[in-house]
Amino acid sequence: METEIDAAELAGTIAPLDMSVWGLFLQADLIVKLVILLLVVASIWTWAIIFDKAIRLRRVQAQARQFEEAFWSGGSLEELFDRISSRPPDPMSAIFVAAMREWRRAAARGLLSTDQMLRAGLQARVERVMDITLGREMEQLERHLIYLASVGSAAPFVGLFGTVWGIMNSFASIAAAKSTTLAVVAPGIAEALFATALGLVAAIPAVLAYNKLSGDTGRYAQRLEAFAGEFGAILSRQLEEKR
Repeated sequence: METEIDAAELAGTIAPLDMSVWGLFLQADLIVKLVILLLVVASIWTWAIIFDKAIRLRRVQAQARQFEEAFWSGGSLEELFDRISSRPPDPMSAIFVAAMREWRRAAARGLLSTDQMLRAGLQARVERVMDITLGREMEQLERHLIYLASVGSAAPFVGLFGTVWGIMNSFASIAAAKSTTLAVVAPGIAEALFATALGLVAAIPAVLAYNKLSGDTGRYAQRLEAFAGEFGAILSRQLEEKR
């Protein structure tokens, strides 16, 4: 009878565990709290980059379609250049403006109707200007994508570190209490699993988004390269006509 009373009194002294997300965070060890905060910040920044890149890619693709319609409409390229030269709205327009600006400089110096060597040098400069502009624009578009790859590869290991630390706390609690009851083990195991889950929550969207955005960015880069090649061919034909 006394054993039953003692067990009941002991059960009454054990505070109920708060297994909510906030409760797990408050009960966690300081190191595990830092791991959780790091993963939460990484996840928030990951989603901010995902939304920003997705919106920007959709916008530049729509702007590229509009520019291509104007470029291939049969209108004057000089008028198109005058209209957008002050502020090109998208990377494709920027490539066009850079090439046309170099072309106009050469025309102002009378290089379009001189000997073949100078015309070949002009064509090489125009192509180089387009390549440099394309590289600069793609660098802007791809900025922060490497962060997604880093989070995707590192977040599970950061969560695993929190897991190991939480399990170590569980063993320390077992040693201190000299008991393996659920009330002793549960807090450390719960915070360990919580850190693991957060690591996966941060890593999975980052990996999926990196693969998707990298593929879309690569296809857009090929589109810009194709336009640069076509525009270079147009300028080359105009040089040949001026012989």
